Amino acid sequence: MRKTDIGKQVTLAGWVNVTRDHGGVIFIDLRDREGLTQIVFRPEENAELAKKAHNLRNEDVIQVSGRVAARLLGTENPNLATGDIEIIPNSLRILNRADTLPFPIDAEPQNEDLRMTHRYFDLRRPRLARNLRLRHRVAKATRDYLDRQGYVEVETPILSKSTPEGARDFLVPSRLTPGKFYALPQAPQQYNQLLMVAGVEKYFQIAKCFRDEDLRADRQPEFTQIDIEASFVTPDDIFTVTEGMLAAIFKAARNTEIKTPFDRLTYREAVSRYGSDKPDRRFGMELVDLGEIFGESSFKVFRNSLDARGVVKAINVKGFAGITIGQAD
Repeated sequence: MRKTDIGKQVTLAGWVNVTRDHGGVIFIDLRDREGLTQIVFRPEENAELAKKAHNLRNEDVIQVSGRVAARLLGTENPNLATGDIEIIPNSLRILNRADTLPFPIDAEPQNEDLRMTHRYFDLRRPRLARNLRLRHRVAKATRDYLDRQGYVEVETPILSKSTPEGARDFLVPSRLTPGKFYALPQAPQQYNQLLMVAGVEKYFQIAKCFRDEDLRADRQPEFTQIDIEASFVTPDDIFTVTEGMLAAIFKAARNTEIKTPFDRLTYREAVSRYGSDKPDRRFGMELVDLGEIFGESSFKVFRNSLDARGVVKAINVKGFAGITIGQAD
């Protein structure tokens, strides 16, 4: 709600985020998925409602009906989308009382096991709630863009036959055929190729994948990927579709324009310039060839490498010539 809603009668439901008692006037910040709205209970206007509101505690679930009013001059909150208005209630229903919380909603819990046990509380925290909405916008932008490009979304089976992949399968016992198992897909690769044989031509799926492997920063047992397959196309066609999709995602999710086409590097060029096939190019520190400088060096490590037709390269970090090895470590 905004200033344009002043004077309207509304009904809101949500969670009590914060309560404040200012000389008997009770202020409630009501939280729903859209954000916070201030509810003001004044004893002189409705003593019974103010008394009822006084007993509310954080995370109680309530429903309030009342009139949208402008906040008093000087009490506006520019940090809130609803910071220009407040609700003057004429009714208050307590839908559910909150027990003592396992951890404060407005703090980052240090115990991850506690967070996972009470995940429904954890997801009430603003950062995680925003992440869910962001993920939704990314998925919607992906579907909208690929649909415009003529791609068809097809859901492939989850219970599947085990096929050789880069990791081990998660297995699900079959009740009807004891001793046999289904495998959860590591990727829908074989299915999307069969769809090409079937004449679908352009397929995509926001697919769940499962891989039984050790956890690392870029490894999860269950993850989601955007899976695309197309017939009668060239690599450049796929590059163009992918660039357009990412541009659409950034525009929808962050309202950020990104320039296309992206710079394209061959594998050889990427390794030669950055020493990696997936370089982080934000820093612009490319490898510098020092072969000519160390060609006559007495340092055997460099000399032997160059004699074997290898290379000696380094990163030029400007302004760091004076740091010690200990500082670099």
